[in-house]
Amino acid sequence: MDLTTLTHTELSERLTALREEYAGLQDRGLNLDLTRGKPSAGQLELSRPLLGLPGEGGHTAQDGTDTRNYGGLQGLPELRAAFSEALQVPVEQLVAFGNSSLELMYEAMVDAVLFGLPGGSAPWPRQGRTAMLCPVPGYDRHFAVCEKLGIDMIPVAMTADGPDMDEVERWVTEERVKGIWCVPRYSNPTGVVYTPETVRRLAAMETAAGDFRVFWDNAYAVHHLGEGAPQPADILSLSAEHGHPDRVFVFGSTSKITMAGSGVAFFGSSHANVSWLLGHLSRRTIGPDKVNQLRHARFLPDAEAVRAHMERHAELLRPRFELVHTILDKRLGGSGVASWTRPRGGYFVSLDVLGGCAARVVGLAEEAGIALTPAGATFPYGKDPQDRNIRIAPSYPGLDELRDALEGLALCVELAATERLLAAGRPA
Repeated sequence: MDLTTLTHTELSERLTALREEYAGLQDRGLNLDLTRGKPSAGQLELSRPLLGLPGEGGHTAQDGTDTRNYGGLQGLPELRAAFSEALQVPVEQLVAFGNSSLELMYEAMVDAVLFGLPGGSAPWPRQGRTAMLCPVPGYDRHFAVCEKLGIDMIPVAMTADGPDMDEVERWVTEERVKGIWCVPRYSNPTGVVYTPETVRRLAAMETAAGDFRVFWDNAYAVHHLGEGAPQPADILSLSAEHGHPDRVFVFGSTSKITMAGSGVAFFGSSHANVSWLLGHLSRRTIGPDKVNQLRHARFLPDAEAVRAHMERHAELLRPRFELVHTILDKRLGGSGVASWTRPRGGYFVSLDVLGGCAARVVGLAEEAGIALTPAGATFPYGKDPQDRNIRIAPSYPGLDELRDALEGLALCVELAATERLLAAGRPA
C-alpha cells in the first residue's frame, strides 16, 4: 500500500488501525536491541579454540621471540603476514597492536593534534581551525573522535560508488581540511563498496593541506555475506603512484572476526607514517600483548584460514540479513515511505524513512521495547538534517527476537509516516 497516494480519509482509517496494532505491540512487553553491530554468541563460539592457545610451553613466535616478554612494538610478523592481503598493506608497513582499531584511530588523531603529521608545518591546532570530511550517513564513533578533539566536521554525501568525489575535490582545496573518514568496503551503515574510480580519485587528488590524510577504516575487509565480493582498489599503492605516499592511514581489526573484546588491531601506511606512529606509541607502551597476537597467528595462520573462518561467520549472518529484507519487503515494500540498502557484506542495513520521521520512529520503537540506534547518529553532531536515516544492526539478536524487532520497527515506520502525512494535509 502506497501511503503517499491515500486521501485524508483513507489515511485516518489507516492510522486508527495502526494505533490499535501498536497498542498490541506495547502490550507484549518486548525487550529487544538493534543498536550496535555486535557479533552474536554463535559467532563468538567460532573462536573458542583461541582460549586454549598458544598452550603450555607454546609461547615462542616464529622468529624465536618469547611473547611473554617486553618489546616487539610493531607486532608479530606472522600475524601481520596473515592479514596483509586482506588489508592491502605490505607486511613491513603493517603494525599489529591492541584489541581496538578505534584506539589506533584515536591515537593517530590525537598525535596529529598534539605533534603534527609528516608533511605538515605544525600540530593541527597551531595551523588554525581544522576539519575532517565525513561521508554521510557514516560511523558515529568517527564523528565522536572529531567532536572530542574539537575538529570540525563537514558532511559529504555518500553515493552508490562511495563519497561524492566532486564534493570531496571541492573541499580539499581548503587548507583547513585535513582528512576524510572512509569505510571502503561495506560502509557503515550503507554497505557501499568504493569503486576503483572513487579510490583512484582519493589517491590522485591535489589537496591544499600537505598533511592531508585519508583515514581508511577497513573494518569489514573480510566480512562478506556471499560469493563474488567486490575488492576496492589498493589505495596505498595508488597514492604512492600519484606522488602522495603518505596520504593514507589504513586501519583494521579482528574485533568481528574472533573475540570482539580481545582481538588485534592493525595500522598500515607508508614507511614514514609507520615510523611516526611507532615513535609516539613507544612513549606510552613497551609493546602490545604478543601472547594474544600469537594465539591469533596460530588460529588464523594465513589469508586462506581467514577466508575459511569468515565463511563460517557468513553462514550465521546471512539468515539475519535475509530476514531484514523479507520483513521490510513484506511490510514496507511499495509503501512510498521507506527505502533500505541490500549490502553484500558488513554488519548493517541503512533504512531511510519519510523525511522528518526518524526520531519519531525511534521513539515509538523505544516505547514498545525495541532499542534502536538514535536518530541522527549516522551524521556529525548527531544531527540528520532530513531526520530520515536509521541504522539497523541485525547481527546480535537470535532470529526469533530479530523477527519481532523488525516487525515492530516496520510498524513504527508506517505509523510515524501516516501521522506525518495526515499532519501535512491530504485531499479528502
